[in-house]
Amino acid sequence: MEELLVYAILLYEEIITEHEYEKRLDELFLCTPENDDLLYLEWESDMKKAILYLRTHIDYNTLDLERFGRILMRKLKEIYINCSDIRQFAGQMYRLWKSLPGNMQHIEPFWILCYADDPLSWGDEAQTRSIYESMLNYYQDEAGSLPRQPAVE
Repeated sequence: MEELLVYAILLYEEIITEHEYEKRLDELFLCTPENDDLLYLEWESDMKKAILYLRTHIDYNTLDLERFGRILMRKLKEIYINCSDIRQFAGQMYRLWKSLPGNMQHIEPFWILCYADDPLSWGDEAQTRSIYESMLNYYQDEAGSLPRQPAVE
């Protein structure tokens, strides 16, 4: 359920599309059609209700935070690479941080979402990019790291 929670949170914050969420839900359901939660979500056509269901039926005490983090950083890396406006990305990431469950907000790498955009206030795009890239590479070894993005002056 960690993966679907990632998709639901990203959908709630309008970072991914409803189509992306539904496609991933369909794939997960086809792999485990006996899962009652996935069956319920397949039938739920109201996205707000589906997201609420996911957020209230996850046991956050047993949630695999590493798995959740790896999936989230993989999705965010795709978005970062394809985003031409660092300020827009930063705004999305701060809203995403506020949307995370409370038990995640103050641990790494999720905490970074709260402050990575601070250097933008004094015009330091390079430092902001460096902070985001550090976060996005949190679960990666050197071979899977992001290449540094050039700062726009």
